[in-house]
Amino acid sequence: MMPMLMWPLIIWGVLTGVLIILLIYRSTLTMHEDDQLFLDESASGMAQEQAEIMHKLNKVTPFVKWLGAASGVLILVIAGLAIYQGLNQVQ
Repeated sequence: MMPMLMWPLIIWGVLTGVLIILLIYRSTLTMHEDDQLFLDESASGMAQEQAEIMHKLNKVTPFVKWLGAASGVLILVIAGLAIYQGLNQVQ
């Protein structure tokens, strides 16, 4: 592997690993989320639980979006660097 590509690949691997962990965490949260909830006064604890789940989801979602975008951009930069190095080796 070329030394110029080693560090970007390591950074991409770490970013993508964190992204995968956040996606798994978000999917475990959504397993406990209900699409529609009909509650009476005796089940108000369930409403609070659903509100907590939504709060956690709303905290995680921006990180998932930013890490996904960063991972995609970084892999495109790595591909560009690999093509650039390949073209320079031909000369």
